[in-house]
Amino acid sequence: MANEGAGGSSDPRGRGIRFPLFGPRRPGDGPPRTLAQSILYWTAVGGIWMTILVIAAIAVLARGLPDTSKLYQIKHQPSISYLDRSGALIAVRGSQYAPPVDLESLPAYVPGAFVAIEDRQFYHHFGFNPWGILRSGLYNLTHPHGPLRGGSTITQQLARNLFLTPAQNMHRKAQELVLAIWLEAKFSKKQILALYLNRVYFGAGAYGIEAAAQRYFNKPASQLSLGEAALLAGMLKAPSRYSPISDQARAERRATIVLDEMVANHTITPAQRDEAFRQPVRISSVLAAQRAQYFVDWVDAQVRQMVGQPQEDLVVETTLDLPIQAAAERTLSTGVATLGAPRGMQQAALISLDGEGRIRAYIGGVNYADSQFDRVAMARRQAGSSFKPFVYLTAMEQGHTPYEEAVDEPTTIGNWEVHDFEKRYLGKISLETALAQSINTVAAKLAQQVGTASVAATAHRLGINSPIQTSPSMALGAVEVSPLEMAGAYDAFANGGVRTTPYGIERIRTADGKVLYDHAEHPSQRPQVIGAPALQYMNLMLRQVVISGTGAAARIPGYDLAGKTGTTSDYRDAWFVGFTGGFVTAIWTGRDDNTPMRRVTGGEVPAQLWRTYMAQALPRLKVSAIPGGAAPPPPPTQPGDLDQLLSSLEAGGTNGEGEPVTPQPPGPGPASPQPAPNPNDLY
Repeated sequence: MANEGAGGSSDPRGRGIRFPLFGPRRPGDGPPRTLAQSILYWTAVGGIWMTILVIAAIAVLARGLPDTSKLYQIKHQPSISYLDRSGALIAVRGSQYAPPVDLESLPAYVPGAFVAIEDRQFYHHFGFNPWGILRSGLYNLTHPHGPLRGGSTITQQLARNLFLTPAQNMHRKAQELVLAIWLEAKFSKKQILALYLNRVYFGAGAYGIEAAAQRYFNKPASQLSLGEAALLAGMLKAPSRYSPISDQARAERRATIVLDEMVANHTITPAQRDEAFRQPVRISSVLAAQRAQYFVDWVDAQVRQMVGQPQEDLVVETTLDLPIQAAAERTLSTGVATLGAPRGMQQAALISLDGEGRIRAYIGGVNYADSQFDRVAMARRQAGSSFKPFVYLTAMEQGHTPYEEAVDEPTTIGNWEVHDFEKRYLGKISLETALAQSINTVAAKLAQQVGTASVAATAHRLGINSPIQTSPSMALGAVEVSPLEMAGAYDAFANGGVRTTPYGIERIRTADGKVLYDHAEHPSQRPQVIGAPALQYMNLMLRQVVISGTGAAARIPGYDLAGKTGTTSDYRDAWFVGFTGGFVTAIWTGRDDNTPMRRVTGGEVPAQLWRTYMAQALPRLKVSAIPGGAAPPPPPTQPGDLDQLLSSLEAGGTNGEGEPVTPQPPGPGPASPQPAPNPNDLY
């Protein structure tokens, strides 16, 4: 037949051509195939089908692949850098990117560290490591309920970072593999490694090796030491877990593993590794301290309201004084732990303003990592006796004087029985003494005389924005306010009677210098809210609180100080708000669940914390005497007034807050100011 002799045979049923080597045997096909021929046959069949399946899988996966034409485009949330008043970096919010780094500009051990710990076979594979995939596959089979473990190479990680989501599933892993092969075909190993180092995330908002070097070590990537490179490389496994900020010991152990892998990979010598161990790695002090995070939260929300969603990196110049902030944070954390915690205190808040309303220190809680709730601006707590200055100011403005006589005696207003802590009364005393010793009965009766609505109006005029109820108990501080409001209201006593609005942003500009907001161009109204002689009278009385009254624990020799303590019923809140010329600090202490502390009064722990902090802050400030001039002289001393007070003191009397009334020498005396602490100690 015509087809015979052509190397095949005709199909008697007309089904085309058969080749004996590749088809099932039939009678007349000739001698049987050998084992080698059968293996070759089935291998060819399997290869054909495998090729078809791979092509089909790639076609299916390619339908869902992202657009790779935008490889070099970086889209990120612009960062906002916050600076203190002297230009020091406080924090960076949002993602931080930096210009790409040329691999040639880096010491060889920098890329070597990443190759050693992330992909030792990087220079020997074509995008994926079969053995790594096999190991991860076996792990995933034996751990079906855990997260998938990938045997990803650097190229696969780059593909995921550039084009894919972090989702852990087989479909995404397959896409990652396809993209890794494409990257290896399109780019050299050097280009792939450079892309990887410039895009990978290092935690703390830093993307890329340059941003990470700046964020963690305040230096360019070209100046990284071997130890610093090992630490950064070690973080990639889990940036938050292995960050030196979250756990220094864990980060050090991970860096040691990296150095050992570098030796095993012949990237460095054992001698170089040992030298790296001897060189300490110093983390950026700003990043390590994580200072002023409550303040940054507060101003960050305002920035986004002022300029909308940032379209480019921004720089915000703030009013904060970082050394003073550091002193305040250290004082609160140490003081609450040693003085407050044994007596049930859990939280504290502090805010300092200068006479213009600029915020110089701002602490919304003892530990930002434990709780991000901002107790400076968001908490509303009863003011206790720290509210009494508004009662007395109203009285001074209506013609009363510090020297006029009042009577501390059992008092009932309506159905409310007013009494001092231990129901021991001083009898006839001056208003000056009544405020200094925080006498409840006098304050309550005085508020009734001048009108509680007038007292509320006075507090609002000075800067209290919260609602103020006008029942008789408001005179003793049954009013919920924030530390931010209290500091702003007291600022009028410190700056000569002018109302201020606390603020923290001086200027907002783009990274290239374009000014988007300048506080100087948006001055807030600063009306005169306290006139003479009321201002002089109030500062005279508030000085006596510190000199001889309930705030004696806040005294600092050599400084003109004034203020007021506050303690609420059952010791749920304790305050001290104090000031000198052009500088005021409010401190609140208590518990977030509003349960009582154990006999903590404003004249104790808060006043002690205030003194410890202000003793460090005042030498750094250009403070002056409390403004307002001298108060008009008192009338001749009324017989029996001082004798009555001393008699009560000898009997063991207490003030309206339950604090022992202790006579103090008049005035701070001629003592010199304490020497300024070493600025380095403020951190």
